[in-house]
Amino acid sequence: MLKIGITGGIGSGKTTVSSIFEVLGIPVYYADVEAKKILNEDDSIIASIKKIFGEESYINHQLNNKYIASIVFTDPNKLNLLNQIVHPATISHANEWMNKQLSPYCIKEAALIFESESQKNLDYVIGVWAQEEIRIKRIIKRDHLSKEDVLKRINNQMNEELKMKNCAFVIHNNEIEMLTTQVIELHEKLLSMSLLT
Repeated sequence: MLKIGITGGIGSGKTTVSSIFEVLGIPVYYADVEAKKILNEDDSIIASIKKIFGEESYINHQLNNKYIASIVFTDPNKLNLLNQIVHPATISHANEWMNKQLSPYCIKEAALIFESESQKNLDYVIGVWAQEEIRIKRIIKRDHLSKEDVLKRINNQMNEELKMKNCAFVIHNNEIEMLTTQVIELHEKLLSMSLLT
């Protein structure tokens, strides 16, 4: 079974692409969703977060996302500390999940595949690319953030061109090329590649 990653910058449409693969019968691990569960359920992780960010990191046993975001997107060192806590736990959880799948290939959808070095556990990585202006509009609409806040998040991520160069395949989600057609073509290619493993 092939282990495939899907990555791209914030607002590129990773989740949309992943959901099309799911419709085609491919299991998808959503790293952000699972990381949030880990952050709210794992006692040792909760203790580590509170130690670094203070008791106000949690409200009613749920991560105070707004408070954490206000710190990490203005302080690269704090963002790095947060990632050092969350990434190893999520990578380990994703690997366990992938090893249990029975399909020809499975997918891990994550924004920070290269930044967390989790590509080492994957056979191939698919990049989802969209122009920055399109991504900014999508995030403003989806997350109700200001353009300034969106740019802070984009600037905290790996350069998009470099990220796409590191991917074996790139899907263009630029509202011009048909997304579903690209996914189906890649799905068929991955199915035939999985037969060779």
